[in-house]
Amino acid sequence: MAGPLRTPHLPATEPASVTPPGNDNEPLIERTTLIVDSMVCGTCMIAVEEALQRESGVRSARVNLTTKRVAVAFDPTRVSRERLMGVLENAGFPAAELIESRAAADDARDRDFLRRLGVAGFAAGNIMLLSVSVWAGTASDMGQAVQDLFHWLSALIALPAVAYAGQPFFLSAARALRARRLNMDVPITLGVLLAAGMSLYQTIRGSEQVYFDAAVTLLFFLLVGRFLDQRMRTRAQGAAANLLGLKAAMATILRLDGTSERVSARTIRPGDRMLIGAGERLAADGCIVTGISEIEESLITGESVPRRVAPGDQVYAGTVNASGQLVVEATATDQSTLLAEIGRLMEAAEQGRGRYVRLADRMARLYAPAVHLLGAATFAGWLIAGAGWETALTYAIAVLIITCPCALALAVPAVQVAATSRLMSRGIIVKSADGLERLAEIDHVVLDKTGTLSLGEPRLVDAERITDATLAGAAALAAASRHPYARAVLRHAGERGLPVAAAESVVEEPGQGLRNLTPAGEARLGSAAWLGIEGSDEATLWYRPAGGAAIPLVLEDALRPDAAETVRKLTGAGLPVELLSGDRQASVAAAAAAAGIAQLRAAQKPADKIARLAALAAEGRKVLMVGDGLNDAPALAAGHASLSPATAADISQAAADAVFQGQRLAAVAETIAVARETRRMALQNFAIALGYNVVFVPLAVAGLVTPLIAAVAMSASSIAVTANAVRLRSRQLDLARGAAAS
Repeated sequence: MAGPLRTPHLPATEPASVTPPGNDNEPLIERTTLIVDSMVCGTCMIAVEEALQRESGVRSARVNLTTKRVAVAFDPTRVSRERLMGVLENAGFPAAELIESRAAADDARDRDFLRRLGVAGFAAGNIMLLSVSVWAGTASDMGQAVQDLFHWLSALIALPAVAYAGQPFFLSAARALRARRLNMDVPITLGVLLAAGMSLYQTIRGSEQVYFDAAVTLLFFLLVGRFLDQRMRTRAQGAAANLLGLKAAMATILRLDGTSERVSARTIRPGDRMLIGAGERLAADGCIVTGISEIEESLITGESVPRRVAPGDQVYAGTVNASGQLVVEATATDQSTLLAEIGRLMEAAEQGRGRYVRLADRMARLYAPAVHLLGAATFAGWLIAGAGWETALTYAIAVLIITCPCALALAVPAVQVAATSRLMSRGIIVKSADGLERLAEIDHVVLDKTGTLSLGEPRLVDAERITDATLAGAAALAAASRHPYARAVLRHAGERGLPVAAAESVVEEPGQGLRNLTPAGEARLGSAAWLGIEGSDEATLWYRPAGGAAIPLVLEDALRPDAAETVRKLTGAGLPVELLSGDRQASVAAAAAAAGIAQLRAAQKPADKIARLAALAAEGRKVLMVGDGLNDAPALAAGHASLSPATAADISQAAADAVFQGQRLAAVAETIAVARETRRMALQNFAIALGYNVVFVPLAVAGLVTPLIAAVAMSASSIAVTANAVRLRSRQLDLARGAAAS
């Protein structure tokens, strides 16, 4: 056979958020995602992780600053979800468990920011009018009393405005200080309060050195930067953040007495029958009982063409019934649906830490203490140099504001989220945290044939000469496997209407086939060599009943429609393509010729595939292995990076860094192009964040940057890295150009 057959995986009957123990000694592990809106920088991220990981029972905690989420794996017998939220509360980070839709919360947060932004803008405008009068000499001409009055009016406008508009920064800083740590809002708060406090002091003294306009305008620009950054993060958040929101909230259930009832999707249980009207979204996974229709599955497969379905076909939560009415029996509900599983896989990829993210984390960890030391050194240095304390303090404020590490903390996560989001919209799901980084490094592509280069839907070409008894016997063995060839045999038996009883105690031999020991002898379904047929290239598959002679089963599998085009695109980008298959020589050679692949190896067992990948690695090659995620797991693990075609049911089981759905092989080229662009944009963001600091920090220390300019520059740097990442979602990518750039 072209690859090892596998015993089918039965659908889970328990929520996928729970990892069941393999034996009595293994602890139960649950996973949850917490929303922590008060995280604003890399130091916040580190503090959240460390607070959770110190808690007994927490196995892992991974933070994504871009989405402001924390993925926690924990032992529910030792720690509860409520305790986890309490730990974060004590650390200064109020948290809430992820709910299905964040739209309302995001809207409320945006409205709150806009109100504060409006207050700061209104106050800044009015104070500026008063300040212009003082600067122009109009108030001075009218006497010191009028000038003092203008300063006091400015104070009456500025102080309430600062108290209200600055709350997002002040509260975040207060939580950090209560938890005895620092975050980016601490220097911002110090800068704003020092500017306002110094101005009030000078107003009381009757001095001309008043900075209310600068303090409020500074706050205004900080709020503008934070608001735009927040909006861009929302745009950058991946499809994972929105998947659960696509599941229908309500469903119509058919009762046993023939009545129907509209119920919440959360109350649906496996076995319930749902009535799905035209244009309605499915609330649970299920199997069609009655009705013929078309299902729009683009959110899961990336395919824009609806799939025609009939009784017996599997359908999934979140997809849309495009035409006729259906009755669907629920098989998986709520958090056990494919939609929820994809969301968890995407969340895991977004939350994960690749090499670049870990580098940014380490830099951010050292950055926050350095900010305060640099601010104090600037203040002391200018005092020693003979500047007045007002001047020295102004320069120190500028340093505190301009050295915020926000851009550095966002540099990589924002790009990673945008990349996984783009791929998800094309039916490609990234499962490994550092998968995109390794995919960007590959310089050689190895393809499996059956189910990868081909559609994985082989058909018997000589079915008329195969007797019912032979087909039924072969199908009894094939029922124990998910391999495309086994499914083809089972499908043909069903088309003939043959009753197929799955054989018991079927043993799978990886790369060989299936065998079953019966009282009459051993029955086998597999490759010619495994059945002892030497020198035969007659058929793809052979079946030998117990005590009988081997019978050839000739199967043919059509190539994917864009196989040749994709191979040309890969080779044009400087990526050699090799076909590595367990199928017979004639079949592999024909497929390679049709796809335009010059290098091919046929009759490869799993060990042979691993040996070939090891040989390529020894040559210094970084190989992308593209193969069936269920049947080629050893070869996928041996590659530098791995990619698998997968049906909806196989997504969570496929042993690959990423999986793609649908009939088009173009997903391979798209994934590589996105991975390379992700690496390029991550490096660009590092350059933006570091370049900003290299330019502006020395200027601030030298007293050449005012606090207002510092606020504008700091906000601009954060917005720049996020905006750069957002471009990845819609940017046209050229794989050949990416190869040259790499």
